[in-house]
Amino acid sequence: MKDDDFKTYYTEQRELLREAFSEIGQKTELILTVGQLLMENGADTAQTVRDMQRVAAYMGIPAEKFHLHIMFTTLMLNISDEHHSHTSFRKCPKRAVNMQIISSISRLTWRALREHYTLDEFKGELEAISKRPRYPHWLSILAAGSGCGSFCTLFGCDFNAAIYTAISAIIGKIVQMQCVERFGFNPYVSMTFAAFVALSVADLMHYLPTATPWHPMIAASLFLVPGIPIINAFSDMLNTYLISGAARILHTLIIVGATSFGIVLAIAMSDFNVFEGLPTLPESNYLLFAAAGAIGAASFAVFFNLPKRVLIAAALGGAICVCTRNFLTFELGMSSAVGTLAGATLVSVLAVKAIHWLHTPSLVLVVPAVIPLVPGVMIYYSLFAAINIHLLSPENLVEAIQISVNALLIILAIAIGASMPTIFASRSFQRKSKEKQEKLLNEIYETRD
Repeated sequence: MKDDDFKTYYTEQRELLREAFSEIGQKTELILTVGQLLMENGADTAQTVRDMQRVAAYMGIPAEKFHLHIMFTTLMLNISDEHHSHTSFRKCPKRAVNMQIISSISRLTWRALREHYTLDEFKGELEAISKRPRYPHWLSILAAGSGCGSFCTLFGCDFNAAIYTAISAIIGKIVQMQCVERFGFNPYVSMTFAAFVALSVADLMHYLPTATPWHPMIAASLFLVPGIPIINAFSDMLNTYLISGAARILHTLIIVGATSFGIVLAIAMSDFNVFEGLPTLPESNYLLFAAAGAIGAASFAVFFNLPKRVLIAAALGGAICVCTRNFLTFELGMSSAVGTLAGATLVSVLAVKAIHWLHTPSLVLVVPAVIPLVPGVMIYYSLFAAINIHLLSPENLVEAIQISVNALLIILAIAIGASMPTIFASRSFQRKSKEKQEKLLNEIYETRD
């Protein structure tokens, strides 16, 4: 293309962004593609709305003409004024977690404003983001092992038991991948098989040399923890996206139910009476706590496909979470729920501060960091009590109820602590983002004029 022709083409493309309804079909398709990629890869509704609105602003669509309704599996977009109305829908059937896509789209929306992208340039960048490869399967499998092994360490196991836990989790993760990719099983069914196999292997491991033979049963299936769904569910509910939040809660409960079914089957086939009185308090070694928390967070960061540039930040967040929780619980005598809430809130506040340093949404940094706070021991005690409820004495039944309630409180503390700082800071973020967005838009219009 000659220079004059290119300049003419480029000018025409830039003019399309001046009028809201110029090439409205292409614009709405691109906006919906942004929303679909975010919804299908683990973004909460607030993040999805912000990025879609920013893309619309870049395309010359004023906020008063932009109308968006988001449900768990559907995006509904209408752009209208007194003379025009254009409505489009987009289904979002997939459910995965890919934090690299979330981070990359957020950066792209700002870059498009700053560098004055044409629609074709924006489309090309968006397609490139959607096709970026994940971490290789072998690394995800190893991450399952290292993550669960580090969690077992946090529960008080010895080194041998941590290795046995890692092996069990690796086998369980391989089973899950094979069920989905080779046999085409439903994802929930795949989780059931993975949990059953991981715990069955962990049950066999208790015959091997170790001072803590039953600890692998606690941690071997924790790679199936639905961290993203539950945190997004509470974030949506607290941001008043009630329908989407309720659907996410139901999705989380189905994951928990599918995983629990596999766990229950494995427990029922094992000699689990030795679980009674199982010691689960680790030694007060904060260097060990920090290392285990960092490894666990980094492992889940690989699961969630975090950008490589923020892996260290996620690992550091995991160490801070665990050490804060354990200090408040073990040294100051606070309840586990309070310690967990403090740890999750602290790392969430730090993530909010780090947004502008690392140029990535806070969700990307927070979720892997809080996963090591999951109360795996209490969950397993609760399941064991549910299976053997007919054998429990009144005292043991009361204890089981107390443990179950405490486990629920800790899970709520994780979700609330990870969500609340971002929600409280959202108004300030929105004001600053709006100012930055308006400044960039003014630069675009000045350039066009």
